[in-house]
Amino acid sequence: MNDGDMGAGPSARSKRADARRNQETLLDAAASVFVTSGVEAPVRDIAARAGVGVGTIYRHFPTRADLIIAVYRHQVEACAEAGPALLASSATPHAALSQWINLFVDFLVTKHGLAGVLRSDNTSFDTLHSYFIDRLLPVCAQLLDAAADAGEIRSGPKAYELMRGVGNLCIGAEHDPGYDARRLVELLIAGLRQPH
Repeated sequence: MNDGDMGAGPSARSKRADARRNQETLLDAAASVFVTSGVEAPVRDIAARAGVGVGTIYRHFPTRADLIIAVYRHQVEACAEAGPALLASSATPHAALSQWINLFVDFLVTKHGLAGVLRSDNTSFDTLHSYFIDRLLPVCAQLLDAAADAGEIRSGPKAYELMRGVGNLCIGAEHDPGYDARRLVELLIAGLRQPH
């Protein structure tokens, strides 16, 4: 064992694991608040949801943009990891696709505030958008292919078309209480069903 390994013992690893869990709890709380109240929600609401002090949030994320970008990346990863897990655990591939699209809708609601926060830095937004496409497009394609192979949906819809369509249905939903984007997304997913 060399000197560099001394600090990486079990207690250092458990501290890192605890810090990672705490950060995930914080990001989950922020995402939840963003979905219900938008990305401009007060930091104290996020702190209350996470069960931490406001200072803890600022220590991890000095600016609102830092927090929103971290939530965005966290949600992309959660969506990417959920696809294969849902496919393995759901009754049918179509059920997995439907559940995954619900997660995707939650993510999109948060994402809509991102452009405004990063308006002054187009490069950051473009980089995040590429990351989003690279991580989620293959997952959506896997779910679509599985449902088509099982004969549950029509073959032919492309993952990009579906994700873009769902995204378009979600635009502006947070500002119009009379518009139920989730219901329309459910109709879209139901419309993929193979006619019997």
